[in-house]
Amino acid sequence: MVKNIMIVGVGGQGALLASKTLGQVLLDAGYDVKVSEVHGMSQRGGSVVTYVRYGDKVYSPIVDKGEADFIVSFELLEAARYTQWLKKDGQIVVNTQKIDPMPVITGAAQYPSDLEKVMKDAGLKVDALDCLTLAEEAGTSKAVNIVLMGRLSRYMDFPVDAWMAAIEKLVKPQFLEVNKKAFLLGRGQ
Repeated sequence: MVKNIMIVGVGGQGALLASKTLGQVLLDAGYDVKVSEVHGMSQRGGSVVTYVRYGDKVYSPIVDKGEADFIVSFELLEAARYTQWLKKDGQIVVNTQKIDPMPVITGAAQYPSDLEKVMKDAGLKVDALDCLTLAEEAGTSKAVNIVLMGRLSRYMDFPVDAWMAAIEKLVKPQFLEVNKKAFLLGRGQ
């Protein structure tokens, strides 16, 4: 059985480290893992999507519409944008932070209101968390990605130690403690 996770966000938010951390946990657990990153205008704050698929044998890194077990989103509008990829009983884990896309910045559009409520009213399972505040509490606003991984870990059957080991492998020593703290805050510990 293959599981599918989409990590969606805006360029520069740390989606790559989030997907590498998740991928490391899965590899260490013995799964076949495929990770594929699709850049929109990632260098300019555009949409970024990373697919993480794992199971006994995974043949393709791409997640099709209606196949995602999880959507992990750095931003509310990005979560709403990808809801069609979610399985019927899938879970959205989303940072409540709002980052205005270019049409909003230029005044050509308005940021949609009540996105969390709209998604929940559509029958979607949404776990929304102020990851930016938790990251700042951990010691840096740049740890939103690891806060999100902490939150996602609540829905996955891997011990906290496995996540900590992955963080230790991927994060530079000087940022290790702040990232471990961010993970635990996201997890709710």
